[in-house]
Amino acid sequence: MTRDPQDPLERLAQALRDGTPAPDPVARERALARAMENFDALHQENPATARPNQDRPKQRADFLSGVRTMLAHLTSRPALAATTSVAALCLGLFVILPVEQNRPGPTLDPIATPAPDPIATPAPGPAPAASVELDPGEPAITPVPATPEPAPAPQIAATEPAEAQFITADAASNAVAPAQTRVARTQESAAASPAQAGKAKLRAEFAPKAMPLRQPDTEAFANADQNPVKVTTETPVSTFSADVDTASYAVIRSSLMAGTLPPAEAVRIEEMVNYFPYAYPAPDADEVPFRAAVDVMPTPWNKDTRLVRIGLQGRMPAIADRPPLNLVFLIDTSGSMEEQDKLPLLKQSLRLTLDQLRPEDQVAIVTYAGSAGEVLAPTPASDKDKISAALDRLAAGGATAGAEGLELAYRTAAAMAGQGEVSRILLATDGDFNVGIADPAELTDYIARKRDQGTYLSVLGFGRGNLDDATMQALAQNGNGQAAYIDTLQEARKVLVDQLSGALFPIAGDVKIQVEWNPAEVAEYRLIGYETRALAREDFSNDKIDAGEIGAGHSATALYEITAPGSPALRNQPLRYAAPAAVTGTGNELGHLRLRYKLPGEATSALIETPILAGQGGNDADARFAAAIAGFGQLLSGDKYLGDWGWDQAIALASDSRGEDAFGYRSEAVGLMRLAKALAGQ
Repeated sequence: MTRDPQDPLERLAQALRDGTPAPDPVARERALARAMENFDALHQENPATARPNQDRPKQRADFLSGVRTMLAHLTSRPALAATTSVAALCLGLFVILPVEQNRPGPTLDPIATPAPDPIATPAPGPAPAASVELDPGEPAITPVPATPEPAPAPQIAATEPAEAQFITADAASNAVAPAQTRVARTQESAAASPAQAGKAKLRAEFAPKAMPLRQPDTEAFANADQNPVKVTTETPVSTFSADVDTASYAVIRSSLMAGTLPPAEAVRIEEMVNYFPYAYPAPDADEVPFRAAVDVMPTPWNKDTRLVRIGLQGRMPAIADRPPLNLVFLIDTSGSMEEQDKLPLLKQSLRLTLDQLRPEDQVAIVTYAGSAGEVLAPTPASDKDKISAALDRLAAGGATAGAEGLELAYRTAAAMAGQGEVSRILLATDGDFNVGIADPAELTDYIARKRDQGTYLSVLGFGRGNLDDATMQALAQNGNGQAAYIDTLQEARKVLVDQLSGALFPIAGDVKIQVEWNPAEVAEYRLIGYETRALAREDFSNDKIDAGEIGAGHSATALYEITAPGSPALRNQPLRYAAPAAVTGTGNELGHLRLRYKLPGEATSALIETPILAGQGGNDADARFAAAIAGFGQLLSGDKYLGDWGWDQAIALASDSRGEDAFGYRSEAVGLMRLAKALAGQ
């Protein structure tokens, strides 16, 4: 065919050839596929899908009709092959822009067909249940049959950044359609015409790769409604169990480092405050196992109230004086543990404990997934290579037979125990106990019985997404152990190295705190945190009621906000018929502190009493930092008692009161506050 050099279209094409670099073949094919699909869509327009004529300017409609007529001649296969660049330019100028600006309906979808789902491999069935020989006369936990894990969730196609704008809702729905349905559609498309078959091939070539769909979040947290402000004349006594758990702080840090604020129910303020060490005076060697300290200071967020900080410091016995330890690692190796921040981090973390053990200590490893098994028989702690090799062999897979694993771990610990020795189980899991528990109440009763026989249970949580914090808390509290969450190897070192003695060697059990407030000096009060540790008033003197433990060298902190009579900060109006308080001879007493505890192995509690005096203690850096962390927790949980006090004030208070920060924990907290402020402002 002879080209007319005076033809405007030929001149435009020549100018493009002369001034434009050779097109990229992939981009060229992609542009061609998009242009063809858009053009096909225009030809399929009908009165049902087109906009009403009165909404379309007549002049523009005539113009589009002319363009379509011209394109009908230009888009034959030979013409398209010869003038790809010109066709792409014309379509971009004359078709795509008018359609996007004036035509309603769904966005045209150039290359939206997703790649087929990967072939789903069924989860293997559970291994045969290990035979469990129970102790004579010991009731067993009623297990339910283990079932295979459900098939992997459907996968949807994720796009490369450059292609994300072209994926439509229709493509997303196709991505989760059954594979045979999609194959049938492809065959129908190929049979329709060679042109459509060619487009289908192009689509398959450039379709984005599939990415697994994130599993739904099934996290569950143990918490309760925030403690309210109480009127002293109506409820003068506050009672709760001591707590030294720290799991909540690490969960909060994990959320913030992932770029999101933690759920409010994950915030337990007492665990945030108790995450940090404080310089409380330690008891003398011949005194009771721990010592109480009280500080009264101004409240940072309310100038008309005061904060009372109660601190308990446990004695740290010499390491040489502690009895031999029998330690059972009970490890969750179910399929949910395969992620990098679960089983791989767990194995690294448990290795850190080996250097803290003595040669006379013993270590055993029990795993559970589908059924329970003993991976490492009781082994001297000095044989580190054997213990480390057993950890290396652990792999994730199967369901979660948690109850069966607990039974085997307790039986293993009992077999290891000797006269005067200490037996402990360290459960490491993501908390996903989805198989093997017929009755949760039966499970906690079982753990409580084993606790009374001298074997304690502590729980380490790993990973997010299906973290069952509520189950972990219940197990640890009934097992007289501690609950911690491990999100980094640094946190593992803090829990399993720096605080290992406290976690494994309690110096006082069933520690209960009770404060009686003086209504002549304190009109209202509220306990900040400890919602899940509340006790009834009569539980304080009942030695059958279980409470928290204080480990070797551990400290526990509690904060009250108190309001004096006549203060403008009072939140409750006086009752019309309330009897006046009759208080005499109390001097400057704000209240009276009582502590009950049991020495290890004893059934009868001892009592410690001390008055809480106005001006007691000091407004030192330790006390101010504890107040800053309490404010941090209240900001995260949407507390209603802070008034105008916000992130800037919390950050300034924590930053100015860091004091001695040997391990950098307090500096890290200031950084997390800044991050939380930024996330809260988004």
